Amino acid sequence: MAKTKKDKSVFGLIGRNISYSFSKTYFTNKFKALNLPDYSYENFDLPGLEEFHSLIKKNNTLRGLNVTIPYKEEIIPYLDSLDKNARRIGAVNTIKFTKDGLIGYNTDVYGFKKSIQPFLTESHKKALILGTGGASKAIAFVLEELGISYQYVSRNPIGDQIGYSELNKEIIVTHTILINCTPLGTFPNTEAKPDVPYEFLTSNHLLFDLIYNPEKTAFLLSGEQRGATICNGAKMLELQADKAWKIWNS
Repeated sequence: MAKTKKDKSVFGLIGRNISYSFSKTYFTNKFKALNLPDYSYENFDLPGLEEFHSLIKKNNTLRGLNVTIPYKEEIIPYLDSLDKNARRIGAVNTIKFTKDGLIGYNTDVYGFKKSIQPFLTESHKKALILGTGGASKAIAFVLEELGISYQYVSRNPIGDQIGYSELNKEIIVTHTILINCTPLGTFPNTEAKPDVPYEFLTSNHLLFDLIYNPEKTAFLLSGEQRGATICNGAKMLELQADKAWKIWNS
């Protein structure tokens, strides 16, 4: 039987200024490899989430969405329910369209945990999470699961967060994992990096950057120059994307 227009399945990414995103190419290639000619993946660049409802109404073939900066937290009120992990974390990066409405999930947790575990050693007991956006919440969730204590670092610290100006030798030496959850260093602004005293880094340190373009950000290069182990966000992205695909098809 011939496919009709109703058989088309559209997936996509919502965020702001997302033309650089890996997701469209990744899923387009996946659909080709799986021989799914009626499946497509689109970037939905939204200036604000007030356009979200009209986006859904105009695209009645949507089956699933990924969510990126800056909407991982803001999207929650627009959803009908949350997976238990997404509810605990307070951030969503995957939306499944069901007969019962829109369900939010967080696959960043799976992607980050699987990608950082191979690099962890006995010396990695404390972490600095650089940035406090939606992605950082998933990172903190995983660190808690792994029994690693963490400290948030923010440009505008609140509560028990600290500012970049408070980072000193003692803090850097005792916190041997540094995780960049900020967009600093993303192409094309590749010279930018978090304001960290990199001179105190050692070979005991692990620097993890959620950014994947460029492959080695200024943040990672600064760690590598001092003997630190480094890892970018490419593997995490692939893992979280594959997890999202399983959720959409479950």
